[in-house]
Amino acid sequence: MKNNHSNIEKAKKYLTNNDVVAIPTETVYGLAGNAYSNKAVKKIFSLKKRPLKNPLIVHYYRIKDLKQDCIVNETFNKLYSKFCPGPLTFVLNKKKNSKLSKYVNANKKTIAVRFPKNKITQNLLSKLNFPLAAPSANISTKLSPVKPEDVKDEFGNKIKLILDGGKTKIGLESTIVDLTEKISILRPGGITIELLEKVLHRKIKLKNLLKNIKSPGQLGFHYSPGIPVRLNAKYPKKK
Repeated sequence: MKNNHSNIEKAKKYLTNNDVVAIPTETVYGLAGNAYSNKAVKKIFSLKKRPLKNPLIVHYYRIKDLKQDCIVNETFNKLYSKFCPGPLTFVLNKKKNSKLSKYVNANKKTIAVRFPKNKITQNLLSKLNFPLAAPSANISTKLSPVKPEDVKDEFGNKIKLILDGGKTKIGLESTIVDLTEKISILRPGGITIELLEKVLHRKIKLKNLLKNIKSPGQLGFHYSPGIPVRLNAKYPKKK
């Protein structure tokens, strides 16, 4: 559905009733639900066939709302002022009094958060009194969708509504940066390590496949095209 007032209001109604809708972001399309609702978050995991141990990213519109759920620091403030809203996800320590569903972050003490730049999703978030848990709108381990048609192909009528934002601008997941210990990159994405290092004036390590999974993109198998892939092929085979 196109981005008009009535469809934004429909999305708001579904989300308030703990249903799941698909939303456009500048990175990929997301499968969104009320991040404060156990019922809504469990629907996301069920639709995606995603393991509960794999945390979700929570999307915010206002930094004051994020501060109710997370503990921020000076490094966060520097990166936020430079790259947000945009394709950068922060792993922060969750506040004890946070209302976030325990399923969002696999019942851990940390949470992955970001501020999407897409105007449609910003408009929707501005009308809600809760943030949105919104992993990519695809079956777990498969490729992330960059068009509303991709979401429709993946889920059919299992989703109440798909907000149509056209093709996403970046088409690549957000970069995930862990700020809870020594700063590190947990998933490369829409913002390069070099850009982050330039802002912070320091080297940043890339970590993946951690035993303690803090964010999406750290499982051993994900973003798979589902068909055989030939690497470094210059020419197609006859068939």
